[in-house]
Amino acid sequence: MRLTDIDQLFTPGAVAVFGASDNDGSIGGLVFRNLLAGGYKGQCYAINPKYSEVAGRPCHGSLNELDKQVDLALIATPGDCVPAILDQCGSYGVKAAVVHSAGFGEHGERGIALQEKMVEAARRNDIRVMGPNCLGVMRPQHGLNASVGQDLPRRGNVALVSQSGAICTAMIDWSESRGVGFSAVVSLGAAADVDFGDILDYLALDTQTQCILLYVEGIRHARHFMSGLRAAARLKPVVIVKAGRHPAGTRAIKSHTGGFVGSAEVFRAVTDRAGVVQVANLDQLFAAAQVFGTRRRLAGDRIAIITNGGGPGVLAADRTVELGLTLAQFTEATRQKLEQALPDYWSHGNPIDIIGDAPPERYRATLDACLADSEVDGVLCIQAPLVFGDPVATAQQVIEAAKGSRKPVLACWMGGKRVLEAQALLSKHDVPQFDSPEAAVEAFSFLATHQRNQKLLMQSPAPLSYENPPDVEGARLIIEGVMSEGRKVLGTIEAKAILSAFRIPTMQAILSRTPNEALMAAQALGFPVVMKINSPDLEHKSDVDGVKLNIDDAQSVRRTFTEIMERAKRLRPDARFDGITVERMVSTRAARELMIGVFRDKIFGPVILFGAGGTKVEVLGDRALGLPPLNAFIIETMIDHTRVARLMGAFQHMPPMNRVALARILQRVSEMVCELPEIIGMDINPLIGNDKAVTAVDVCIKVDYRPPQQPTYGHMAIHPYPSHLIERAQLPDGRDLVIRPIRPEDAEMEQTFVRGLSEQTKYFRFMQALKELTPEMLVRFTQIDYDREMALIGVVEQDGTEVEVGVARYMARPGGEACEFAIVVADTWKNLGIGARLMRSLMQNARSRGFRLMEGEVLTANTRMLALVKSLGFRIESDPQDLAVKLVTKVL
Repeated sequence: MRLTDIDQLFTPGAVAVFGASDNDGSIGGLVFRNLLAGGYKGQCYAINPKYSEVAGRPCHGSLNELDKQVDLALIATPGDCVPAILDQCGSYGVKAAVVHSAGFGEHGERGIALQEKMVEAARRNDIRVMGPNCLGVMRPQHGLNASVGQDLPRRGNVALVSQSGAICTAMIDWSESRGVGFSAVVSLGAAADVDFGDILDYLALDTQTQCILLYVEGIRHARHFMSGLRAAARLKPVVIVKAGRHPAGTRAIKSHTGGFVGSAEVFRAVTDRAGVVQVANLDQLFAAAQVFGTRRRLAGDRIAIITNGGGPGVLAADRTVELGLTLAQFTEATRQKLEQALPDYWSHGNPIDIIGDAPPERYRATLDACLADSEVDGVLCIQAPLVFGDPVATAQQVIEAAKGSRKPVLACWMGGKRVLEAQALLSKHDVPQFDSPEAAVEAFSFLATHQRNQKLLMQSPAPLSYENPPDVEGARLIIEGVMSEGRKVLGTIEAKAILSAFRIPTMQAILSRTPNEALMAAQALGFPVVMKINSPDLEHKSDVDGVKLNIDDAQSVRRTFTEIMERAKRLRPDARFDGITVERMVSTRAARELMIGVFRDKIFGPVILFGAGGTKVEVLGDRALGLPPLNAFIIETMIDHTRVARLMGAFQHMPPMNRVALARILQRVSEMVCELPEIIGMDINPLIGNDKAVTAVDVCIKVDYRPPQQPTYGHMAIHPYPSHLIERAQLPDGRDLVIRPIRPEDAEMEQTFVRGLSEQTKYFRFMQALKELTPEMLVRFTQIDYDREMALIGVVEQDGTEVEVGVARYMARPGGEACEFAIVVADTWKNLGIGARLMRSLMQNARSRGFRLMEGEVLTANTRMLALVKSLGFRIESDPQDLAVKLVTKVL
């Protein structure tokens, strides 16, 4: 399949600068001079009707005067001119543009209207536009400085993508002293067209990029962002620093870019689920770039600390504990090695204090022992500038030891002038060097966070579980009935009915409209009971003191009914009151008060919340957030991130809580969120759990109409595993075939499938000689987002094991109306109709996702495939640029 349609932003053969000028204060002049000074090997053209020459080069009035091929337009003219320039570029065949001009969406209604005109012109002419109001793009390996910045940064394997041009220039300047080089630097500006998702799609497949750094202020297209982020994170480390974590910063961002910001808590949940690392500031962003640039990864979070001074070791150990990392416990074999290599008075523990007079050889022996220990995942070497010791010689020993190990080795050579040479030597040889023990441990934690979040990224939950399926249709009818009455808040009885439809245990509630009805309800349920005000206008019953517990006799029931109703009407005369619900008092034996909530983030959609419950829930703030859909692994991760999780074990003569029942309820809530997009808020509080059961005691549910024509699961930032696409069919020889979407855990089966293909079949599929899938290809093929792409595999069962016999996949083309397909069937399974079945299912899915056109490339020699697509109604044409290729298309 092809790469993205923004290739020309990064690898143009010819560039034209609109607004080029010799004026020192001109943005266009600066861009043109930067392009010339960067060493760009392609053609550079100046476009400005006011000049005949710029920077000693001919200047043209328009592209028509130029009469040369142009791949990329750099536009630095007044904003009002931009739409017309894009029309000119479109008629000339230009496919990419960078708009440096300002005065668009960040400047009120007039600017917003102008930005809309610019986007319309770009779409009308099939041009991808970066900006407006952006620094531009830099590609050091190609000498391309298509930006308003100054010098190109040094070459490297780190890509930087930022919504702020100032952040780009600052980080480029800082990178020199930190030894960080860049494969690409991208300033998105207002991101009216090309956004994070597009750039991430490109960088995910860019061979020059090994690590991606993002500076994010706001997100406009959550699903596109998540899809690109997850795709990139599957292949290489992605590190994000998020601005606007507090209200003051949020206000500044809105005035700066007009972007959508959203909740910082939710964004943290997003980055965790996407398998990326979020850091707090730019220093940490560079620290992450250093450790990920070495390409060494962690198997766990166990760190060994080697130091020639007790104080630095203690600081490192403290920070290790604070960050939730583990101080490694050495094996007996390692302890014996250390005893032999170190003086008798070494620390005999971790941190390993090898004493202030440690020569380079002592560092080397200690480091070798730690790296060989199976209980150690990484090592931090600290050297304080004491009277004894040789910083440079010691650094050389650390470098040599690190070369022979796959485990990460970090260094902290503390001090100033005495250690500068050693620090530079370490950085030069890919041993990340930090100025303080705490900073080094933080960098180690980024590796650990990446390893943990990659496990979350691997999860592909389905929207529904197969065990005891919920009554989705019944729940939907209840919601429709409520909204038909003009209500947006469900009553207690209705809300509990929704929970029951999804098999969530609740306390039975009986609605009473008079004191006598309340008494009869209490008698039927059995004392003691709980009485609660029932109103569609109250979000919290406690606002009117509308809950009374442990009512244990008939007279108290009647009196309490009257008191609750009178108080509620006095405190909220504007509210409607349907009566009072009576429920049996839940047992508080060994009980933990918990809560589960659902709310709708304005950027990323529904979010599920879990934590400590009760009336002080907002004050305690003990909660963990997760994006649906959830599964067992994600749920356990959420629970363990809360402080209340520590209370779920046995303590104070209380048995451990039933965490299995709790996890089941969280799974059911995830199903509710997936299947009922009308739910915009829910609060199950308290949720009472003990060793026997977990029960929803009280619940409030808010609903609203879903947007018209919203696709299934379109309300969610992460598309669930599409289990509804699983099909079963019988082959002509009687064997059963299952067609289903691919999963991450199919990686080994997919690799085996490709290895088993004949050389000709491999060449027909991949259009190149290929022995097996590379690790990057394997990840890309099996870990998909199910939103912009789909892969359907055909599997049969042999000896109790699934065997892949064919796969068909599509990927969305830019613009969202077309998708590109590919298909291959195992040689030994051809002529059984498998390819046709896979293609029909793939086409049906693409059609349901809103694609209007399916297209592909087939080698002319692949007559069998050409016959298949012809039978399916595809139009076949020769590729004018390559006669060995046929272009096949079908209107869906």
